[in-house]
Amino acid sequence: MRKLLLLSLVIIVGIAFISRLYYLQVYESKTYNPLEDTAIRKEFTYPKRGYVYDRNGELLVANQPSYDVMVIPREVEPLDTLEFCSLLKITKQDFIKTYNKAKNYSPRLPYVFLSNLSKDDYAVLQEKMRKYDGFYIQKRSIRTYRKTIGANVLGDIGEVNQTIINNDAYYGKGDLIGKQGVEKTYEKTLRGIKGIKFIQKDRFNREIGPFEGGANDTIAQPGKDITITIDSKLQEYGELLMTNKRGGIIAIEPSSGEILAMVSGPTYNPNLLVGRDRSKNFSKLYNDSLSQPLFDRGLQAMYPPGSPFKTINALIGLQEGVVDTNDTFRCSMGFNYGNRKMGCHAHRSPANMNLGIYESCNAYFANVYLKIMNKYDSSAKSMDVWSNHVRSFGLGNYLGNDLSVGQPGKIPTSNTYNRAHGQGKWYPTFTISNAIGQGEVLATPIQLANMAATIGNRGYYYTPHIIKEIENDTIPSKYTTPNYTTIDKQHFEPVVQGMFDVYNKGTAKYVKVPGIEICGKTGTAENFAIIDSVKTQLTDHSIFVAFAPKDNPKIAIAVFIENGYFGSRFAGKMASLMIEKYLKNEISRTDLENFVLKHSLEHEYQKPYSGAPFKINRETTLEIIPEEEFEALKYLKAKIDGK
Repeated sequence: MRKLLLLSLVIIVGIAFISRLYYLQVYESKTYNPLEDTAIRKEFTYPKRGYVYDRNGELLVANQPSYDVMVIPREVEPLDTLEFCSLLKITKQDFIKTYNKAKNYSPRLPYVFLSNLSKDDYAVLQEKMRKYDGFYIQKRSIRTYRKTIGANVLGDIGEVNQTIINNDAYYGKGDLIGKQGVEKTYEKTLRGIKGIKFIQKDRFNREIGPFEGGANDTIAQPGKDITITIDSKLQEYGELLMTNKRGGIIAIEPSSGEILAMVSGPTYNPNLLVGRDRSKNFSKLYNDSLSQPLFDRGLQAMYPPGSPFKTINALIGLQEGVVDTNDTFRCSMGFNYGNRKMGCHAHRSPANMNLGIYESCNAYFANVYLKIMNKYDSSAKSMDVWSNHVRSFGLGNYLGNDLSVGQPGKIPTSNTYNRAHGQGKWYPTFTISNAIGQGEVLATPIQLANMAATIGNRGYYYTPHIIKEIENDTIPSKYTTPNYTTIDKQHFEPVVQGMFDVYNKGTAKYVKVPGIEICGKTGTAENFAIIDSVKTQLTDHSIFVAFAPKDNPKIAIAVFIENGYFGSRFAGKMASLMIEKYLKNEISRTDLENFVLKHSLEHEYQKPYSGAPFKINRETTLEIIPEEEFEALKYLKAKIDGK
């Protein structure tokens, strides 16, 4: 019996050993992951990040080599700290602080000890790295921006934070990621795929060669190059015109929705956010609360659209059948309602739709708006019908584009006024400021440019986008699919004619460009700020939207200049110049160009913060920049023109 029991135990133990060996060799080997093996050092190789080109094939963003000093804390041996700090040009306190951070992060994982070494520093350090166990140099690429323009368009790359690492297994400590602009939107396209080398160590933690002969190693796959829709020459010219001003310029190709220029002012050199000074420079830009250079005014600033919005109300009036092009309304320097008055400038009266558009008559559009609001049984029903028409132009939403930032603007509905006044307790005159693009209506410059493109197309638009081509790939179909408005095509022609007459005999006749049929609309929006808890009126904003040529337009544009007085004072001139620059690649109206370049609005932006009393005066003498600064701007203009 004892022999049988002993034999049984031997057999059971033998089966257990055989089963365990079989499991380890057959099953466990299949799930073995060298990435999780602490006895193997992982060395990543970083791919070439994809290049960025403009629509004409000009290289905008490329790469330059960068070198990071990496540390694996548990492998660090005693070293001459002072000598090492001298080589890295850091203090001993910096060394201790960073080493402790690395150790707390993980004793066994690589950590970026010092990033972005220069070529010269790398050359000196490379020869001596063998003396410092646990430290090694890792090569990667950082960006170089070939021009000083388009910071808001191109964006930048920076180090990932812990949240990103936790949410995306691709990234590790010290990795770089697109932070803004195209770099952020097309991060996965541009970044490529990291390669990895597994290095075997012995029991003394010494490297003895590639793990399994390099069978598990992978090669880095470069990122894809992309072509964006921006015309870099037009972008550069727009940024030049925006010197000493704040606002946004958006230009779109109506036939495709491709964004030709996306200017935000003030701006900055994108190369400021490259290299070891990135963090310091970013802090300076971020903390500039007065100029806000990181705030993209073309995409994020929500302004009252002013008089350009009147074109939408004209189209809605025609679609709803409450007016026709021959209906006229009297204007006695404004529109009276109750004991209040909406003012207007002097012009011929009465006004039909054509004159109402080219003379920008507030009284005409107040009447049209009230007719729309009174068509249905309730103000709420009329408001929602009106709101749906407006939204069909891409206003009041994010447009679904591929830009890294944006704002929806605001188009009110019946719920907006129900919340403010109570259900059934408000009337059309409560909302009449919407007639002239004030009141509760807000729009971003890109939405206004898209609105102009939609009118130029006679009723449809393509989603504005910034990607034109992706290497060995296609762009999403939503950018090539038209979006139609709720307005029938035949209603657009009289509005287009009215916008054409704005240049021929209306509010923009003095900014007309020879040889180009431009359709436009000036705008002046009231500008208020809360100063010392008091709502204070500041100088009006200058607004202009346009498209050209009149038929089959090649460019649509919106220009919004903060504190720019009235529509044609700055925005109208800048829109005409941008259109001529794009269509003719030359400027015939040098008088307009010199005016824009020579005059500054910086004095306007100091008013709310100066504490000095001031009052609104549209005829205030504009500030003229010093002659040497004007000559410098003309020199930049000559460079843009290739002269």
